[in-house]
Amino acid sequence: MGTGDPAGVAIPLAMTSGMGGIRTAGDLVARMQMTRGMKIVEAKQYVADKLGISVPELIDEVLMREVREDHKIGFITSRGGHAKGIEAKHHIAELLDIPINSVDLFKQRCR
Repeated sequence: MGTGDPAGVAIPLAMTSGMGGIRTAGDLVARMQMTRGMKIVEAKQYVADKLGISVPELIDEVLMREVREDHKIGFITSRGGHAKGIEAKHHIAELLDIPINSVDLFKQRCR
């Protein structure tokens, strides 16, 4: 009947928010912690491997802007012609090989 540990989301969020969130790779690391229950070290390595960069590069804002743009996974100051919203989430789900509820719901509605 319960929905899990109510404080469970706060811990990954606190650990990854210092990584810069969407400015770097903090949001991606947090997703791996929450969807797959990975520890932060494992989540960082997984994301870095999927992005084709090193773990230390995950917090480089300049590099990550280019990486996020190349992978079409969104960034803070989006411009026309670049992925944002559900499109960016779709690319994140594919890149990290994870389900994202809003993406799955969108796919169902488009059938």
